[in-house]
Amino acid sequence: QVQLVESGGGLVQAGGSLRVSCAASGGTFSAYAMAWFRQAPGNEREFVAGINFSGRSTYYADSVKGRFTVSRDNAKNTVYLQMNNLKPEDTAIYYCAAVMSPLHYTDVADYNHWGQGTQVTVSS
Repeated sequence: QVQLVESGGGLVQAGGSLRVSCAASGGTFSAYAMAWFRQAPGNEREFVAGINFSGRSTYYADSVKGRFTVSRDNAKNTVYLQMNNLKPEDTAIYYCAAVMSPLHYTDVADYNHWGQGTQVTVSS
């Protein structure tokens, strides 16, 4: 079973950048599709970005396309989310998720491993 730990959240002004990381342990990281989700107060958890097991395929929610970049380093068992041109509406807890699969998914229900989340707050 893989365990996931996010880090790198914080407070940033609108227009700024932040990178969050997710370190995995306890499993064969390169066998997992990875994704980032976020959840703002009162909202459902929503898909942000995903990356397949090899890192060759990435996919994004329309709301972050062109601003966020997901990447992974299988040698370091880590997945990253680089967030640029941040907006106040990006404020949320960001969660890392994993599923052992060669496919990729955008639904919360398709992932069976989750981190504890890291808070990202964007001030206007």
